[in-house]
Amino acid sequence: MTVTTSIQKPQSSWLRFLASFKPKSLGDGVGTGFLFLGAWLIIFPFVWMLSASLKPADEVYDSSFHFWPQTFVGDVNYYGVLFDQPYLTFLANSFIVCAGILVVQLVTAVPAAYALAKLKFRGSTILFGFVVASLTIPINVTSIPIYLGLVKVGLLDTYFSLMFPFFVSVFAIFLFRQFFKDYPDSIIDAARVDGFSEIEIILRLILPAAIPAVAAFSVFSVVAHWNDLYWPLIVVQSQEKMTAALSMLQYQSEFDNDYGRTFASATVVTLPMVVIFLFARRLFIRSITMSGIKG
Repeated sequence: MTVTTSIQKPQSSWLRFLASFKPKSLGDGVGTGFLFLGAWLIIFPFVWMLSASLKPADEVYDSSFHFWPQTFVGDVNYYGVLFDQPYLTFLANSFIVCAGILVVQLVTAVPAAYALAKLKFRGSTILFGFVVASLTIPINVTSIPIYLGLVKVGLLDTYFSLMFPFFVSVFAIFLFRQFFKDYPDSIIDAARVDGFSEIEIILRLILPAAIPAVAAFSVFSVVAHWNDLYWPLIVVQSQEKMTAALSMLQYQSEFDNDYGRTFASATVVTLPMVVIFLFARRLFIRSITMSGIKG
């Protein structure tokens, strides 16, 4: 008796995913298609950046796109970025600036938000209106007077000049105020009866409960100032105070642009933020959903 067996080739995980994808309706299928399109539009610049970082400059803008370079010079590009310049200094500068800004923002924003949310005083509503209106003022408006002031006191090309315009975050005040509004007044009143000062209430009651809002804002603040190029370009005058984002401009000039190394530098600058987000994505999502934006 002959037994015949059929051997099926194992499908790849990607093919299994496509085979299992069965939209419940046409609307679900169209919606999912738009989600895939949106995801690709977001991911493609990173794909292009990684691909270009492995190519010579003349191949970056070739008429035909190839993800894998025809002439591989990735080792040369990345070696030049990491070792032909003090790149660890640039990274350290970025970490110092981001950490310094975040600490001062929290120190100034938490008490201000608590006062607007829980203290009764004349004009609090009008003051909060000014806070919300300040969200519409970009740094470009205040950059010239701040720059002239730093020139007068001789503080250009310092860590202080890199951090000073961002010490007070209006967005942080707004975010924390919305979170503190939902904190029970009965607990605060009981703490006052027990002899707690307002500072003790903030440090021992409000701040521990506001960890989700603090975590959410910390992610926004660090990413924004890690990627900032506008202000460092104005106040930094030496290589010793360059941030990681600003260091990318070293490979561009009026007559010759080393696009391969520029994209390699962009990849190295982006990598720490991507790694941090991958490790902290659950906390970040939880922070957003619990940060009390609803007011």
